[in-house]
Amino acid sequence: MANFRTHISVAAGIGAAATSYGLYIGLWPLAHAPSLVLLTALGGVMPDIDADKSRSVRLIFTVLAIVAAFIALSIGRAYFSMAVVLCVALGLYVGIRDAVSVIFRLTTRHRASWHSLLASGGISAATAALSYHFFAQGPRLAWIDGGAMCLGMLIHLALDECFSIDLEGARLKRSFGTALKFFDYRRPVATTLMAGAVVALWPWLPPWPYASDMPAARCIKPVAAQSTPSLSADILSVFARQNP
Repeated sequence: MANFRTHISVAAGIGAAATSYGLYIGLWPLAHAPSLVLLTALGGVMPDIDADKSRSVRLIFTVLAIVAAFIALSIGRAYFSMAVVLCVALGLYVGIRDAVSVIFRLTTRHRASWHSLLASGGISAATAALSYHFFAQGPRLAWIDGGAMCLGMLIHLALDECFSIDLEGARLKRSFGTALKFFDYRRPVATTLMAGAVVALWPWLPPWPYASDMPAARCIKPVAAQSTPSLSADILSVFARQNP
């Protein structure tokens, strides 16, 4: 499989190219472009969160710890003193970076559930939800953030599969097929828990910004336009006729 440098370099390169093209055609503002490149690069190493020891694990949990501390500061300052909020934020940072990462390492297996399309979709949805609720992004940019994360994770899975092909020996390595899969069918319990977590994200997802462009929405609009007047409108019209 590809190493850390390959994963993050390829993901960052593709992310920069995709972000530049989107910027050129006006899909997002210039100020949002750097965060899209960073999200794609982070997604490029995210599936290795289940690795026992790697730079990917340290980077991922450090980023998660920073995000958790930022959320604590954003929410807590409205309810508690700054000293309390800082203590909570520091505790979250240290706890996630040092304690949660150890627990995660002991309870997961490399190239299992986290190397799957299910995990990619779940992490992307969580990214969109965080971007919308805690980083004040609109629905459209929030989903674009989730798409950037998804792109990076798909790049990671594709690279792992490419490195599972032995071109010189013209054969497939034993690791082929363990990365780019829909879900980990060998571990149904872990897969079920992950699927449940993805479903639980549903109420927190930002609204779909293109709902009005869907065929069903276009079919509903003419019907709504031809609907009968409301009861209040009928009452007002009758009152107007009786009192000219």
